[in-house]
Amino acid sequence: MALFRRRRSSVPDSAVAVDEFWSHWPDVRADLAASIADGTPVSEETAQFVTERVRRLSPALTWELSEAPPSEEPSGFDGLDTASEQSLQDMLESLGSADSIDDLGIGGTAPTCALILSAGSDDEARIVAERWKRAAPDDPGWRFFAARPADPAQLSKPLTWDGHELDLSHVSVSLRVNQQLATIEAGVYHPDFMFLPDDARQGVAERVVLLALGEDDYVRWIGSVAPLAEKPLDPLPPTSLPTVVHQLSGALGSGGWVTLQGRIPLRGSVQISVRHPLHRRDFPAFTLYVHVSVGYTSTDQDKQPADPSAAALEEYTATLRDIAADNGALFAHQTAGGQRRYHFYLDPDSGVLPAFEQAARTWSESKVQVSSTLDPQWDTINQILKPIRRQLGG
Repeated sequence: MALFRRRRSSVPDSAVAVDEFWSHWPDVRADLAASIADGTPVSEETAQFVTERVRRLSPALTWELSEAPPSEEPSGFDGLDTASEQSLQDMLESLGSADSIDDLGIGGTAPTCALILSAGSDDEARIVAERWKRAAPDDPGWRFFAARPADPAQLSKPLTWDGHELDLSHVSVSLRVNQQLATIEAGVYHPDFMFLPDDARQGVAERVVLLALGEDDYVRWIGSVAPLAEKPLDPLPPTSLPTVVHQLSGALGSGGWVTLQGRIPLRGSVQISVRHPLHRRDFPAFTLYVHVSVGYTSTDQDKQPADPSAAALEEYTATLRDIAADNGALFAHQTAGGQRRYHFYLDPDSGVLPAFEQAARTWSESKVQVSSTLDPQWDTINQILKPIRRQLGG
C-alpha cells in the first residue's frame, strides 16, 4: 500500500482535541517511554488510548514511536570560530556568572524518545499536526514531530517489511528531475525485490525515499517512486537524495525571492516580489491571510518608491516581519502607482494578529488598510502566484 495516497479530508476545529491530547500526556508518557527503552510493543490499552486521541485530531493522522534522532539545534559553543569580539565577551560574562553548567544552556541530556505524527500527503491533517506540535509541553526526555523526520542512519540497517527482512545498505536509486513539474522521479532497487510481491516492493521503495528525505520533503519534491527490477545503469546511494533536492530547490530559488516587473498604462511600472517556490508544507500552521495596503509619497518617474519613502518602506516591512516572527511570514508584496500591498499569512492560534495590526497601522505617509480572513487552502496567495508559476515553473 502506498505511503502517501493523495486525498483531501475535512479538518474541523481541532483546538479542543489538541488540548485534550496534551492534558492526557502524563497518563501515557511513562508507558510509551518504557516501550522505546525496552524495544517492546506498546501495550494494547495504551496504544488504543493514543490512537483514539490522534484520530480526534484528524482521521488522516497516524502516529509512531522511535528513539529520538539527533537534534539539529546548535550547542552553546557552535559558531565559536566566527564569533565576534562582543559575543565572545558576552560568553565569558555568562561563564563567570553561572552557578552551574546547567545555567549555561549547554551539555545536558539529549532527548531519548520521539513521538511522531504523520499526515502523509494530506495538507489539512498536516496543519493539525503542526498545531499539535506547537502546543506540546516542554518535556526534556522527548521530541515531538508533526511529520516523519529524515533518518538516513536507517538506510544502512535491516528493514523488516511484511515478514521480509532486507538489508538497506544494498539499496541503490535512480533519480530523474522533471523540470516542468519541479519534482523528482525516483527509482529504487534492491537485489531481494525479486522475492517480494508488488505491494511490498512499492512499500519498501517509498520507505527508502522517506528515510532519506523525511515526510515534508517527500511531499514537496517527489513526483513518483517506483521499485526497479534491475539495478540502475548509473546507481546512486539513497543518501544522495537530499543533495538532489537541494540542487533542485536552489535552481528554483527555494528559500529566496523572485521579483517580476511590468508596466500598466497611466500607472507606471508594477513590481511584484514573491517567495518562490512556495510549498504548503513550508508553513503548515499559517492559515490566516492578512492583507496590508499603504501608500507612499516619494516616487520616481515610474511611480515606484524613491527616498525617503523607499527607506521608510524597508523599515516598515522589517517591522512587520519582526512582529510576525515565528508566527507568520510575508509571502508576496506588490508595488505600483504609489501603493504597496503586502500579503502575509499568520498562525491564527498564536495570538499575534492584534500586535501585527497595531504595527501595520503605524505607517505615517497614508491611510493604512488592513484586512484578514482564514484561508487554510491558501486560495488567495495561490491565485496571486498562478501567473508567476506559469512563467517560472514550480
